[in-house]
Amino acid sequence: MVTLTERNPAPGPDVYGFLRLTHTTRARRRALSAVLDEYCRAHELKMAALFVEHAPGDFYSPAFVGLLDTLALPDAYGVVIPSLGHLGPSRMAAERSRFILGFGARLMQVRLPAPTFQDADRCLS
Repeated sequence: MVTLTERNPAPGPDVYGFLRLTHTTRARRRALSAVLDEYCRAHELKMAALFVEHAPGDFYSPAFVGLLDTLALPDAYGVVIPSLGHLGPSRMAAERSRFILGFGARLMQVRLPAPTFQDADRCLS
């Protein structure tokens, strides 16, 4: 007899959430955390931890360093963020993305950037 996984809990890949919340309310933090949790549930991922950065400007913030430390673990699958802006301003986000991807981790964005006119032109050609 074959066991169906839908009826038995199967551990999903471990992902780590990251939020950059420099000026926000508790309600917004809870809402963003819920968005990440729902994304993980919908994609059969296991949120192993959530790292929250509160201080702006520091590339090597304690939250980001903690995230990098966990990506070195053997069960680490990737990082889930609401949008690329949660990794910081554009240059910082690009560099942090390279660090994350350098660990062999996946970087998953819940909200993808809106398509540009150039993207639409490529779809039409």
